[in-house]
Amino acid sequence: MTATTPPRAAALGHGAAFAALFLLLALLAMTRPIDHDESQYVAAAVLTGQGLLPYRDYAYLQTPLQPLAFGWMAKALGLYAYPGLRLVNAMLGALAVFFVYRAARAGGVSLRAALIAAGLFATTDILLFGTGIARNDALPVAMLAGALWLIVAGEGRPRTPAAAFAAGLLLAAAAATKASYALPAAAYGAWTLLDRQHRPLWVAAGAAVPCALVLWLASLAPEAFWFGAFTFPADAPQQYYSTGGRAYKLTLAFRLLDLAKFLALGAALPALVLVATRVFRQHGERERIDWMLDLLIAAGLLSAVLPEPTWRQYLLPMLPPLFVRLARACRGQVLPQWQRTVFAVFALAGLAPTMIAFGRAAIEGNPMVRVVDEGQAIDRALDAAGVQGPVASIAPQLLPAAGRLPDKRFAAGPFYFRSRALISPAEEQRFHLMSADRLRAGDLPQAVLIGGEAAWSGGEAKLDQAIERIAALRKARRVMVDGGRLRLLLLGPGPTAGLQAAVRPRLASRSE
Repeated sequence: MTATTPPRAAALGHGAAFAALFLLLALLAMTRPIDHDESQYVAAAVLTGQGLLPYRDYAYLQTPLQPLAFGWMAKALGLYAYPGLRLVNAMLGALAVFFVYRAARAGGVSLRAALIAAGLFATTDILLFGTGIARNDALPVAMLAGALWLIVAGEGRPRTPAAAFAAGLLLAAAAATKASYALPAAAYGAWTLLDRQHRPLWVAAGAAVPCALVLWLASLAPEAFWFGAFTFPADAPQQYYSTGGRAYKLTLAFRLLDLAKFLALGAALPALVLVATRVFRQHGERERIDWMLDLLIAAGLLSAVLPEPTWRQYLLPMLPPLFVRLARACRGQVLPQWQRTVFAVFALAGLAPTMIAFGRAAIEGNPMVRVVDEGQAIDRALDAAGVQGPVASIAPQLLPAAGRLPDKRFAAGPFYFRSRALISPAEEQRFHLMSADRLRAGDLPQAVLIGGEAAWSGGEAKLDQAIERIAALRKARRVMVDGGRLRLLLLGPGPTAGLQAAVRPRLASRSE
Protein backbone atom coordinates (compact mmCIF):
# COMPACT_ATOMS: atom_id res chain seq x y z
CA MET A 1 0.00 0.00 0.00
CA THR A 2 1.55 3.25 -1.16
CA ALA A 3 0.45 6.82 -0.94
CA THR A 4 -1.57 6.28 -4.14
CA THR A 5 -3.37 3.16 -2.87
CA PRO A 6 -7.16 3.67 -3.16
CA PRO A 7 -8.82 4.12 0.25
CA ARG A 8 -10.97 1.01 -0.18
CA ALA A 9 -7.98 -1.17 -1.07
CA ALA A 10 -6.04 0.27 1.87
CA ALA A 11 -8.94 -0.48 4.22
CA LEU A 12 -9.16 -4.06 2.94
CA GLY A 13 -5.42 -4.48 3.41
CA HIS A 14 -5.60 -3.16 6.95
CA GLY A 15 -8.53 -5.43 7.72
CA ALA A 16 -6.76 -8.50 6.37
CA ALA A 17 -3.59 -7.71 8.32
CA PHE A 18 -5.57 -7.14 11.52
CA ALA A 19 -7.48 -10.41 11.07
CA ALA A 20 -4.26 -12.34 10.50
CA LEU A 21 -2.65 -10.80 13.56
CA PHE A 22 -5.71 -11.54 15.69
CA LEU A 23 -5.79 -15.18 14.57
CA LEU A 24 -2.13 -15.57 15.43
CA LEU A 25 -2.51 -13.96 18.86
CA ALA A 26 -5.66 -16.01 19.48
CA LEU A 27 -3.79 -19.22 18.70
CA LEU A 28 -1.03 -18.25 21.10
CA ALA A 29 -3.57 -17.28 23.79
CA MET A 30 -5.21 -20.68 23.56
CA THR A 31 -1.90 -22.47 24.04
CA ARG A 32 -0.37 -20.39 26.82
CA PRO A 33 -0.26 -22.22 30.19
CA ILE A 34 -2.78 -21.36 32.88
CA ASP A 35 -1.52 -18.59 35.12
CA HIS A 36 -2.77 -17.99 38.64
CA ASP A 37 -2.67 -14.25 37.89
CA GLU A 38 -5.86 -14.78 35.88
CA SER A 39 -7.88 -15.89 38.88
CA GLN A 40 -9.45 -12.66 40.10
CA TYR A 41 -10.00 -11.22 36.62
CA VAL A 42 -12.06 -14.17 35.37
CA ALA A 43 -13.95 -14.37 38.67
CA ALA A 44 -14.68 -10.63 38.63
CA ALA A 45 -16.03 -10.75 35.08
CA VAL A 46 -18.23 -13.76 35.88
CA LEU A 47 -19.61 -12.22 39.07
CA THR A 48 -20.25 -8.87 37.38
CA GLY A 49 -22.05 -10.73 34.60
CA GLN A 50 -24.42 -11.99 37.30
CA GLY A 51 -25.26 -8.43 38.35
CA LEU A 52 -22.77 -8.02 41.20
CA LEU A 53 -20.58 -4.93 41.51
CA PRO A 54 -16.90 -4.79 42.49
CA TYR A 55 -16.13 -3.62 46.04
CA ARG A 56 -19.78 -3.54 47.09
CA ASP A 57 -20.53 -7.21 46.39
CA TYR A 58 -17.12 -8.82 46.02
CA ALA A 59 -13.48 -7.85 46.48
CA TYR A 60 -11.52 -6.60 43.50
CA LEU A 61 -7.87 -5.66 43.92
CA GLN A 62 -7.57 -3.23 41.00
CA THR A 63 -9.34 -0.21 39.59
CA PRO A 64 -12.76 -1.39 38.42
CA LEU A 65 -13.40 -0.81 34.73
CA GLN A 66 -12.46 -4.23 33.34
CA PRO A 67 -15.09 -6.34 35.12
CA LEU A 68 -17.72 -3.77 34.15
CA ALA A 69 -16.61 -3.95 30.51
CA PHE A 70 -16.21 -7.74 30.41
CA GLY A 71 -19.08 -8.86 32.65
CA TRP A 72 -21.62 -9.14 29.86
CA MET A 73 -19.10 -11.03 27.74
CA ALA A 74 -18.48 -13.54 30.52
CA LYS A 75 -22.22 -14.08 30.87
CA ALA A 76 -22.66 -14.55 27.13
CA LEU A 77 -19.70 -16.93 26.94
CA GLY A 78 -21.04 -19.07 29.77
CA LEU A 79 -19.03 -22.29 30.17
CA TYR A 80 -16.37 -20.86 27.85
CA ALA A 81 -15.86 -17.63 29.77
CA TYR A 82 -12.24 -18.35 30.65
CA PRO A 83 -10.94 -19.19 27.14
CA GLY A 84 -13.31 -16.59 25.71
CA LEU A 85 -11.82 -13.82 27.82
CA ARG A 86 -8.38 -14.86 26.59
CA LEU A 87 -9.63 -14.45 23.02
CA VAL A 88 -11.01 -11.00 23.87
CA ASN A 89 -7.58 -10.01 25.16
CA ALA A 90 -5.96 -11.37 21.99
CA MET A 91 -8.26 -9.14 19.93
CA LEU A 92 -7.36 -6.15 22.11
CA GLY A 93 -3.67 -6.96 21.64
CA ALA A 94 -4.16 -6.93 17.88
CA LEU A 95 -5.95 -3.59 18.19
CA ALA A 96 -3.07 -2.15 20.21
CA VAL A 97 -0.60 -3.15 17.48
CA PHE A 98 -2.87 -1.72 14.78
CA PHE A 99 -3.22 1.57 16.67
CA VAL A 100 0.56 1.85 17.04
CA TYR A 101 0.87 1.36 13.28
CA ARG A 102 -1.79 4.02 12.62
CA ALA A 103 -0.19 6.44 15.10
CA ALA A 104 3.18 5.99 13.41
CA ARG A 105 1.63 6.66 10.01
CA ALA A 106 -0.14 9.71 11.41
CA GLY A 107 3.24 10.83 12.73
CA GLY A 108 4.53 11.19 9.19
CA VAL A 109 6.58 8.03 8.78
CA SER A 110 6.63 5.74 5.77
CA LEU A 111 4.49 2.64 5.43
CA ARG A 112 7.57 0.44 5.82
CA ALA A 113 8.77 2.21 8.97
CA ALA A 114 5.29 2.08 10.53
CA LEU A 115 4.95 -1.64 9.79
CA ILE A 116 8.39 -2.37 11.25
CA ALA A 117 7.63 -0.40 14.43
CA ALA A 118 4.26 -2.15 14.88
CA GLY A 119 5.83 -5.52 14.13
CA LEU A 120 8.56 -5.00 16.69
CA PHE A 121 5.93 -3.99 19.25
CA ALA A 122 4.02 -7.19 18.48
CA THR A 123 7.06 -9.38 19.15
CA THR A 124 7.78 -8.07 22.65
CA ASP A 125 7.24 -10.66 25.37
CA ILE A 126 5.66 -7.88 27.44
CA LEU A 127 2.80 -7.50 24.96
CA LEU A 128 2.51 -11.21 24.16
CA PHE A 129 2.20 -12.11 27.83
CA GLY A 130 -0.16 -9.26 28.70
CA THR A 131 -2.53 -10.03 25.82
CA GLY A 132 -2.18 -13.83 25.92
CA ILE A 133 -3.85 -14.45 29.27
CA ALA A 134 -7.01 -13.23 30.99
CA ARG A 135 -5.45 -10.41 33.00
CA ASN A 136 -6.21 -6.67 32.93
CA ASP A 137 -3.34 -5.66 30.63
CA ALA A 138 -4.79 -5.88 27.12
CA LEU A 139 -7.73 -3.51 27.58
CA PRO A 140 -5.76 -0.52 28.93
CA VAL A 141 -2.89 -0.85 26.45
CA ALA A 142 -5.38 -0.94 23.56
CA MET A 143 -7.06 2.20 24.92
CA LEU A 144 -3.72 3.95 25.42
CA ALA A 145 -2.63 3.08 21.88
CA GLY A 146 -5.98 4.26 20.49
CA ALA A 147 -5.65 7.55 22.34
CA LEU A 148 -2.10 7.91 21.02
CA TRP A 149 -3.36 7.57 17.44
CA LEU A 150 -5.92 10.33 18.03
CA ILE A 151 -3.31 12.56 19.66
CA VAL A 152 -0.63 12.14 16.99
CA ALA A 153 -3.10 12.39 14.09
CA GLY A 154 -4.06 15.92 15.13
CA GLU A 155 -0.55 17.23 15.73
CA GLY A 156 0.21 20.61 14.18
CA ARG A 157 -3.38 21.81 14.07
CA PRO A 158 -6.18 22.42 16.60
CA ARG A 159 -7.90 19.22 17.70
CA THR A 160 -11.54 18.71 17.00
CA PRO A 161 -13.61 18.60 20.20
CA ALA A 162 -14.59 15.00 19.42
CA ALA A 163 -10.97 13.85 19.06
CA ALA A 164 -9.90 15.63 22.25
CA PHE A 165 -12.88 14.22 24.15
CA ALA A 166 -12.16 10.69 22.90
CA ALA A 167 -8.47 10.93 23.81
CA GLY A 168 -9.29 12.00 27.35
CA LEU A 169 -11.95 9.30 27.63
CA LEU A 170 -9.57 6.53 26.50
CA LEU A 171 -6.66 7.62 28.69
CA ALA A 172 -8.81 7.92 31.81
CA ALA A 173 -10.51 4.61 31.01
CA ALA A 174 -7.09 2.95 30.78
CA ALA A 175 -6.27 4.26 34.26
CA ALA A 176 -9.69 3.10 35.49
CA THR A 177 -8.76 -0.38 34.27
CA LYS A 178 -5.23 -0.44 35.65
CA ALA A 179 -3.83 2.23 37.95
CA SER A 180 -0.35 2.23 36.36
CA TYR A 181 -1.84 4.00 33.32
CA ALA A 182 -2.67 7.02 35.48
CA LEU A 183 0.85 8.46 35.08
CA PRO A 184 0.79 8.55 31.24
CA ALA A 185 -2.75 9.94 31.39
CA ALA A 186 -1.65 12.65 33.82
CA ALA A 187 1.42 13.40 31.69
CA TYR A 188 -0.74 14.00 28.64
CA GLY A 189 -3.12 16.10 30.72
CA ALA A 190 -0.19 18.30 31.75
CA TRP A 191 0.92 18.52 28.11
CA THR A 192 -2.49 19.80 27.04
CA LEU A 193 -2.06 22.71 29.46
CA LEU A 194 1.22 23.61 27.77
CA ASP A 195 -0.12 23.21 24.24
CA ARG A 196 -3.66 24.53 24.07
CA GLN A 197 -4.16 23.12 20.57
CA HIS A 198 -4.87 19.84 22.35
CA ARG A 199 -8.04 21.41 23.82
CA PRO A 200 -7.50 20.63 27.54
CA LEU A 201 -11.11 21.31 28.50
CA TRP A 202 -12.43 18.76 26.02
CA VAL A 203 -9.77 16.27 27.13
CA ALA A 204 -10.83 16.82 30.73
CA ALA A 205 -14.48 16.38 29.78
CA GLY A 206 -13.69 13.01 28.22
CA ALA A 207 -11.64 11.95 31.23
CA ALA A 208 -14.51 12.90 33.54
CA VAL A 209 -16.70 10.06 32.23
CA PRO A 210 -14.63 7.07 33.50
CA CYS A 211 -13.64 9.10 36.56
CA ALA A 212 -17.32 9.56 37.41
CA LEU A 213 -17.92 5.83 37.01
CA VAL A 214 -15.06 5.01 39.39
CA LEU A 215 -16.27 7.59 41.92
CA TRP A 216 -19.77 6.14 41.77
CA LEU A 217 -18.50 2.64 42.51
CA ALA A 218 -16.27 4.01 45.25
CA SER A 219 -19.23 5.75 46.85
CA LEU A 220 -21.07 2.41 47.16
CA ALA A 221 -18.31 0.87 49.29
CA PRO A 222 -15.65 3.51 50.05
CA GLU A 223 -13.49 1.46 52.40
CA ALA A 224 -13.52 -1.65 50.21
CA PHE A 225 -12.70 0.46 47.15
CA TRP A 226 -9.78 2.18 48.85
CA PHE A 227 -8.39 -1.12 50.08
CA GLY A 228 -8.75 -2.90 46.73
CA ALA A 229 -7.52 -0.11 44.47
CA PHE A 230 -4.78 1.42 46.64
CA THR A 231 -3.98 -0.17 50.01
CA PHE A 232 -3.65 -3.77 48.89
CA PRO A 233 -1.46 -3.07 45.81
CA ALA A 234 0.84 -0.97 47.99
CA ASP A 235 1.06 -3.15 51.10
CA ALA A 236 0.57 -6.78 50.04
CA PRO A 237 3.67 -7.14 47.82
CA GLN A 238 5.83 -5.59 50.53
CA GLN A 239 4.48 -8.04 53.09
CA TYR A 240 4.76 -11.10 50.83
CA TYR A 241 8.22 -10.47 49.41
CA SER A 242 9.81 -9.29 52.64
CA THR A 243 9.54 -12.84 54.02
CA GLY A 244 10.76 -16.24 52.90
CA GLY A 245 14.07 -15.02 51.49
CA ARG A 246 12.41 -12.94 48.77
CA ALA A 247 13.31 -9.46 50.05
CA TYR A 248 15.99 -9.04 47.37
CA LYS A 249 13.22 -8.62 44.76
CA LEU A 250 12.22 -5.36 46.45
CA THR A 251 15.64 -3.73 46.15
CA LEU A 252 16.13 -1.02 43.54
CA ALA A 253 19.12 -2.81 42.00
CA PHE A 254 17.19 -6.03 41.44
CA ARG A 255 14.17 -4.16 40.11
CA LEU A 256 16.37 -2.36 37.58
CA LEU A 257 17.84 -5.71 36.53
CA ASP A 258 14.33 -7.05 36.10
CA LEU A 259 13.37 -4.03 34.00
CA ALA A 260 16.37 -4.59 31.73
CA LYS A 261 15.55 -8.30 31.45
CA PHE A 262 11.93 -7.70 30.51
CA LEU A 263 12.85 -4.98 28.02
CA ALA A 264 15.44 -7.31 26.47
CA LEU A 265 12.78 -9.95 25.73
CA GLY A 266 11.87 -8.09 22.57
CA ALA A 267 12.98 -4.98 20.74
CA ALA A 268 11.96 -2.58 23.52
CA LEU A 269 15.49 -2.36 24.95
CA PRO A 270 17.30 -1.47 21.70
CA ALA A 271 14.39 0.84 20.80
CA LEU A 272 14.78 2.68 24.10
CA VAL A 273 18.54 2.96 23.62
CA LEU A 274 18.19 4.23 20.04
CA VAL A 275 15.51 6.77 20.95
CA ALA A 276 17.51 8.00 23.96
CA THR A 277 20.60 8.37 21.76
CA ARG A 278 18.66 10.43 19.22
CA VAL A 279 17.21 12.59 22.00
CA PHE A 280 20.64 13.49 23.33
CA ARG A 281 21.94 14.22 19.83
CA GLN A 282 18.98 16.41 18.90
CA HIS A 283 19.08 18.54 22.06
CA GLY A 284 16.54 21.30 21.44
CA GLU A 285 15.86 20.44 17.80
CA ARG A 286 13.08 17.94 18.48
CA GLU A 287 9.66 18.61 17.01
CA ARG A 288 6.80 19.22 19.39
CA ILE A 289 5.30 15.79 18.74
CA ASP A 290 8.60 14.16 19.72
CA TRP A 291 8.71 16.07 22.98
CA MET A 292 5.22 14.80 23.77
CA LEU A 293 6.10 11.20 22.91
CA ASP A 294 9.25 11.43 25.04
CA LEU A 295 7.14 12.67 27.95
CA LEU A 296 4.77 9.72 27.59
CA ILE A 297 7.69 7.28 27.39
CA ALA A 298 9.19 8.74 30.57
CA ALA A 299 5.81 8.55 32.35
CA GLY A 300 5.37 4.92 31.27
CA LEU A 301 8.87 4.00 32.42
CA LEU A 302 8.30 5.70 35.77
CA SER A 303 5.04 3.80 36.24
CA ALA A 304 7.01 0.56 35.77
CA VAL A 305 9.77 1.52 38.20
CA LEU A 306 7.54 2.59 41.10
CA PRO A 307 5.82 -0.73 42.01
CA GLU A 308 7.71 -3.25 44.10
CA PRO A 309 8.65 -5.80 42.86
CA THR A 310 8.84 -5.29 39.08
CA TRP A 311 6.93 -7.45 36.59
CA ARG A 312 6.97 -7.36 32.80
CA GLN A 313 3.37 -6.20 32.36
CA TYR A 314 4.21 -3.00 34.27
CA LEU A 315 6.18 -1.86 31.19
CA LEU A 316 3.22 -2.00 28.83
CA PRO A 317 2.21 1.69 29.28
CA MET A 318 5.61 2.71 27.90
CA LEU A 319 5.57 0.59 24.73
CA PRO A 320 3.04 2.30 22.41
CA PRO A 321 4.70 5.76 22.59
CA LEU A 322 8.15 4.12 22.48
CA PHE A 323 7.56 2.32 19.19
CA VAL A 324 5.83 5.31 17.60
CA ARG A 325 8.82 7.38 18.66
CA LEU A 326 11.17 4.76 17.25
CA ALA A 327 9.44 5.00 13.87
CA ARG A 328 9.82 8.78 13.90
CA ALA A 329 13.46 8.61 15.02
CA CYS A 330 14.29 6.36 12.05
CA ARG A 331 12.15 8.02 9.38
CA GLY A 332 13.93 8.75 6.15
CA GLN A 333 16.91 6.65 7.23
CA VAL A 334 18.13 3.13 6.72
CA LEU A 335 19.68 1.72 9.87
CA PRO A 336 23.15 0.20 9.54
CA GLN A 337 23.20 -3.56 9.12
CA TRP A 338 24.52 -4.14 12.63
CA GLN A 339 21.60 -2.22 14.13
CA ARG A 340 19.10 -4.14 12.02
CA THR A 341 20.70 -7.35 13.22
CA VAL A 342 20.44 -6.24 16.85
CA PHE A 343 16.74 -5.50 16.46
CA ALA A 344 16.14 -8.85 14.77
CA VAL A 345 17.95 -10.75 17.53
CA PHE A 346 16.02 -9.00 20.29
CA ALA A 347 12.73 -9.53 18.45
CA LEU A 348 13.44 -13.26 18.29
CA ALA A 349 14.27 -13.22 22.00
CA GLY A 350 10.86 -11.66 22.63
CA LEU A 351 9.13 -14.47 20.77
CA ALA A 352 11.06 -17.21 22.58
CA PRO A 353 8.90 -17.53 25.77
CA THR A 354 5.71 -17.69 23.72
CA MET A 355 7.18 -20.26 21.33
CA ILE A 356 8.27 -22.37 24.29
CA ALA A 357 4.71 -22.24 25.63
CA PHE A 358 3.39 -23.18 22.19
CA GLY A 359 5.73 -26.17 22.02
CA ARG A 360 4.77 -27.25 25.51
CA ALA A 361 1.09 -27.19 24.55
CA ALA A 362 1.85 -29.31 21.47
CA ILE A 363 3.41 -31.95 23.72
CA GLU A 364 1.17 -31.80 26.79
CA GLY A 365 -2.14 -30.81 25.19
CA ASN A 366 -4.03 -27.55 24.87
CA PRO A 367 -4.52 -26.01 28.33
CA MET A 368 -7.83 -24.36 27.44
CA VAL A 369 -9.26 -27.63 26.13
CA ARG A 370 -8.23 -29.28 29.37
CA VAL A 371 -9.90 -26.52 31.39
CA VAL A 372 -13.20 -27.22 29.62
CA ASP A 373 -12.83 -30.99 30.07
CA GLU A 374 -12.06 -30.59 33.75
CA GLY A 375 -15.02 -28.24 34.11
CA GLN A 376 -17.37 -30.90 32.76
CA ALA A 377 -15.95 -33.44 35.19
CA ILE A 378 -16.35 -31.00 38.09
CA ASP A 379 -19.94 -30.32 37.06
CA ARG A 380 -20.82 -34.02 36.99
CA ALA A 381 -19.25 -34.60 40.39
CA LEU A 382 -21.09 -31.67 41.95
CA ASP A 383 -24.38 -32.76 40.37
CA ALA A 384 -23.88 -36.24 41.81
CA ALA A 385 -23.28 -34.71 45.24
CA GLY A 386 -26.32 -32.48 44.96
CA VAL A 387 -24.23 -29.31 45.32
CA GLN A 388 -26.05 -26.28 43.96
CA GLY A 389 -24.35 -23.29 45.61
CA PRO A 390 -21.09 -21.46 44.96
CA VAL A 391 -17.76 -23.27 45.12
CA ALA A 392 -14.82 -22.04 47.15
CA SER A 393 -11.49 -21.98 45.31
CA ILE A 394 -8.42 -19.76 45.13
CA ALA A 395 -8.31 -20.76 41.43
CA PRO A 396 -11.77 -19.40 40.54
CA GLN A 397 -10.87 -19.08 36.85
CA LEU A 398 -11.45 -22.86 36.59
CA LEU A 399 -15.08 -22.71 37.75
CA PRO A 400 -16.94 -21.12 34.79
CA ALA A 401 -16.29 -24.26 32.70
CA ALA A 402 -18.19 -26.20 35.38
CA GLY A 403 -21.10 -23.77 35.24
CA ARG A 404 -20.50 -22.82 38.86
CA LEU A 405 -20.08 -19.45 40.52
CA PRO A 406 -17.10 -18.84 42.79
CA ASP A 407 -17.65 -18.15 46.47
CA LYS A 408 -17.32 -14.35 46.65
CA ARG A 409 -14.90 -14.50 49.58
CA PHE A 410 -12.36 -16.37 47.45
CA ALA A 411 -12.90 -14.45 44.21
CA ALA A 412 -9.67 -12.48 44.66
CA GLY A 413 -7.69 -15.67 44.04
CA PRO A 414 -4.57 -16.51 46.04
CA PHE A 415 -3.29 -12.97 46.43
CA TYR A 416 -5.30 -11.76 49.39
CA PHE A 417 -5.66 -15.29 50.74
CA ARG A 418 -1.89 -15.55 51.30
CA SER A 419 -1.66 -12.16 53.08
CA ARG A 420 -1.45 -11.82 56.85
CA ALA A 421 -3.54 -9.37 58.89
CA LEU A 422 -3.58 -6.58 56.31
CA ILE A 423 -7.03 -5.70 57.62
CA SER A 424 -9.11 -6.64 60.64
CA PRO A 425 -11.47 -9.67 60.72
CA ALA A 426 -14.44 -7.31 60.64
CA GLU A 427 -13.07 -5.57 57.55
CA GLU A 428 -12.47 -8.92 55.88
CA GLN A 429 -16.13 -9.73 56.37
CA ARG A 430 -17.29 -6.35 55.05
CA PHE A 431 -14.95 -6.48 52.06
CA HIS A 432 -15.91 -10.09 51.18
CA LEU A 433 -12.41 -11.46 51.72
CA MET A 434 -10.85 -14.49 53.38
CA SER A 435 -7.23 -15.04 54.42
CA ALA A 436 -5.58 -18.36 55.19
CA ASP A 437 -4.71 -17.35 58.74
CA ARG A 438 -8.36 -16.67 59.59
CA LEU A 439 -10.04 -19.46 57.65
CA ARG A 440 -12.06 -21.84 59.80
CA ALA A 441 -13.77 -25.08 58.83
CA GLY A 442 -17.18 -23.49 59.33
CA ASP A 443 -16.35 -20.81 56.75
CA LEU A 444 -16.19 -23.30 53.90
CA PRO A 445 -19.21 -23.96 51.68
CA GLN A 446 -20.42 -27.41 50.69
CA ALA A 447 -17.83 -27.75 47.90
CA VAL A 448 -14.22 -26.65 47.59
CA LEU A 449 -12.03 -26.99 44.50
CA ILE A 450 -8.32 -27.29 45.19
CA GLY A 451 -5.24 -28.07 43.11
CA GLY A 452 -5.44 -25.04 40.83
CA GLU A 453 -2.92 -23.09 42.90
CA ALA A 454 0.20 -25.12 42.17
CA ALA A 455 3.51 -25.01 40.36
CA TRP A 456 1.85 -25.74 36.99
CA SER A 457 -0.13 -22.48 37.30
CA GLY A 458 2.72 -20.41 38.74
CA GLY A 459 1.26 -20.71 42.23
CA GLU A 460 2.04 -22.18 45.61
CA ALA A 461 0.56 -25.59 46.45
CA LYS A 462 0.87 -24.89 50.17
CA LEU A 463 -2.08 -22.48 50.01
CA ASP A 464 -4.45 -25.18 48.73
CA GLN A 465 -2.95 -27.62 51.19
CA ALA A 466 -3.88 -25.24 54.01
CA ILE A 467 -7.50 -25.26 52.83
CA GLU A 468 -7.43 -29.05 52.59
CA ARG A 469 -6.20 -29.39 56.17
CA ILE A 470 -8.96 -27.14 57.46
CA ALA A 471 -11.62 -28.94 55.40
CA ALA A 472 -10.49 -32.23 56.94
CA LEU A 473 -11.91 -31.00 60.26
CA ARG A 474 -15.36 -31.38 58.68
CA LYS A 475 -14.50 -34.84 57.36
CA ALA A 476 -14.48 -33.63 53.78
CA ARG A 477 -14.58 -36.31 51.11
CA ARG A 478 -11.96 -35.96 48.40
CA VAL A 479 -12.84 -36.59 44.75
CA MET A 480 -10.08 -36.63 42.14
CA VAL A 481 -10.95 -34.76 38.96
CA ASP A 482 -9.71 -35.60 35.48
CA GLY A 483 -6.45 -37.34 36.26
CA GLY A 484 -5.83 -35.92 39.70
CA ARG A 485 -4.52 -32.43 38.98
CA LEU A 486 -7.62 -31.00 40.65
CA ARG A 487 -9.51 -32.27 43.68
CA LEU A 488 -12.99 -31.58 44.97
CA LEU A 489 -13.56 -31.48 48.70
CA LEU A 490 -17.21 -32.26 49.41
CA LEU A 491 -18.45 -31.31 52.84
CA GLY A 492 -22.07 -32.19 52.22
CA PRO A 493 -24.02 -35.47 51.83
CA GLY A 494 -23.51 -37.90 48.97
CA PRO A 495 -22.03 -41.40 48.53
CA THR A 496 -18.36 -41.46 47.64
CA ALA A 497 -18.84 -44.30 45.15
CA GLY A 498 -21.39 -42.32 43.20
CA LEU A 499 -19.07 -39.33 43.08
CA GLN A 500 -16.16 -41.37 41.76
CA ALA A 501 -18.41 -42.90 39.10
CA ALA A 502 -19.45 -39.42 38.02
CA VAL A 503 -15.91 -38.45 37.07
CA ARG A 504 -14.72 -41.85 35.81
CA PRO A 505 -16.19 -41.59 32.25
CA ARG A 506 -14.10 -38.51 31.51
CA LEU A 507 -10.97 -40.19 32.85
CA ALA A 508 -11.66 -43.30 30.83
CA SER A 509 -12.10 -41.34 27.64
CA ARG A 510 -8.68 -39.78 28.16
CA SER A 511 -6.96 -43.12 28.54
CA GLU A 512 -8.51 -44.68 25.45
